Amino acid sequence: MKPIILASASPRRQELLANLGLNFEIKISDVDESLDEQTPPAQQVEQLAERKARAVAAQLTQGLVIGADTLVTLNNQVLGKPKDRREAIEMIKQLQGRSHEVYTGLAVIDAATDKAVITHQATAVRFKSLTMEQIERYVDTGEPYDKAGAYAVQGKASVFIDSIRGCYFNVVGLPVAKLADVLKVFGVEII
Repeated sequence: MKPIILASASPRRQELLANLGLNFEIKISDVDESLDEQTPPAQQVEQLAERKARAVAAQLTQGLVIGADTLVTLNNQVLGKPKDRREAIEMIKQLQGRSHEVYTGLAVIDAATDKAVITHQATAVRFKSLTMEQIERYVDTGEPYDKAGAYAVQGKASVFIDSIRGCYFNVVGLPVAKLADVLKVFGVEII
């Protein structure tokens, strides 16, 4: 089997990939993640996932490189990673009592042939209505600061989730069923 390389420093993506029973290496891509804000979210995550995978694939002669990027949007406005406590509180206030979309772009590139499959997954997440006290207590846990949309669905924010329509793992940061389908294109069967 071809070596598999994850072009991500995300511990959540690493854990999801490990749970599939795949042996893989980690090579972190150091790419510019800026994009035109007018680009639709689905295209943004695909472009960033491809950019990350290509940066790592360019350093290799063989292997399947997996790149991913996740965005949280509310009314087509991207909610990135909060810079500070105030911004984290504001993001959670915006999300509470409403539905939002989580997009993850996925790119798999064969470093030997440059064959690529680039796709994305979208999942709708609805938060319960929250009190200001709940929001502040959550933000004070420190969990929101390195997360798009200021929350971790697999963490303490799980108690805020009213419903999820679509792939849960996509919200964590890697749509594993879609990844399995893409890897199959390259001859890699998960099960």
